[in-house]
Amino acid sequence: MVLKSLFWGWVAAAFLPSAMLAAAPFQEQSDESVPLSLGALVEEATSKNPLIQAARRSVDAKRLRIRPAATLPDPSLQFQTMGDFFPPTLQAGDPSSGRNFTVTQEIPFPGKLRLQGRIAQAEAEEEWWAYEQLRRQVVSELKEAYYEQWFLTRSLDTVNKNKKLLEQFSEISQARYQVGEGLQQDVIRAQVEISKLLDRLLVLEQREAVSQALLNNLLYRPPETPLAKLAEVTPSSFDFSIEELWLLAVKNSPMLKMQERTIDRSDRELQLARKQLYPDFEVGFTYTNRQQMPEMYGWMVGARIPLYFWRKQEPEIGAAAVALSSARKKYEWQNARLYFELKDLYLQTTTSRRLLELYRDGVIPQSSLSVDSALAAYQVGSVNFLTLIDSLVTLLDYELKYYEVVADHQKALARLEALVGIELAK
Repeated sequence: MVLKSLFWGWVAAAFLPSAMLAAAPFQEQSDESVPLSLGALVEEATSKNPLIQAARRSVDAKRLRIRPAATLPDPSLQFQTMGDFFPPTLQAGDPSSGRNFTVTQEIPFPGKLRLQGRIAQAEAEEEWWAYEQLRRQVVSELKEAYYEQWFLTRSLDTVNKNKKLLEQFSEISQARYQVGEGLQQDVIRAQVEISKLLDRLLVLEQREAVSQALLNNLLYRPPETPLAKLAEVTPSSFDFSIEELWLLAVKNSPMLKMQERTIDRSDRELQLARKQLYPDFEVGFTYTNRQQMPEMYGWMVGARIPLYFWRKQEPEIGAAAVALSSARKKYEWQNARLYFELKDLYLQTTTSRRLLELYRDGVIPQSSLSVDSALAAYQVGSVNFLTLIDSLVTLLDYELKYYEVVADHQKALARLEALVGIELAK
């Protein structure tokens, strides 16, 4: 009787509060430490990640090339002397002896410089959208790693809590068995469940170490840098239709914008290739200094004739036309691919949202009631110890599944944000 009194007293003090906590895994637990917010990590990643910084420098480099591309070629300066070889002196009275100073300037056919500038501008815009795509990708990966780390942290806490609970169950089942009030299979089953939890803990700890290293990598920190406690994650609402998301994606997708700039660049390259059928010009000015004779001045105008156009310019026009056609086909593929990715993530998000409601409002409360019912029945001897253990393990599985679905829901929203260009997880 003393053993029974101790058992039920321990159940009232330890098991019921734990079961009540398990019944509401989605409630935020208080902690005195300042939690690590996701927004702060995003700011740190965008300011420190080397890939993002390198991509931004590439944009700056492309922009600096716009003005040179639309600028005239450098002029040419020539000096020539006609006279004695050594020492280099002029021959007095000889009209062919003199010092010639010549300046020439190449002038491309009208429109070529403008097209070259627009091509350089399109390349800079293309590089900008490549940078934006990379930035969104890093932010999306960071958010996914954050939600994964939160899921693993909460899972480890939950498994450790239930492990301690099962260890206490095991001690009591052993005590009951030793005094002849319990069964050996109760002792064995409790130990088996503890071993299962140990196996689960090892897997979760390994995943947590990998997740922490990934977070530190995205933040450009040493892999072993410890992380502060993460802020609590609550499921974000999601009220967008697929049509609304599609309109946002078409407007903001970096991949589509980048491909549009590729089409613009290819189109201008085709126009420039056709312009190469027209001649470029060259103008020059010459000043001649002659000894003991009047100075002379001269003007020069020249043109570069595309004489071998069928072997040079026409193939270049054909290549530019093919490149433009290829860019348009790639845009069509990117458009179709974008809709597929959007639809896939939309279905993931809406499905996970329904699962969250199912676990929060149905499965977990029902499982908690099942544990309470099994505990009450065990008190009066209506069910055995194994039934009580099964109810507790089932509740644990559903609690862990709830955390996993929360993380998956937030991850899907993070990937959607990279496509539509606005923040969805609020």
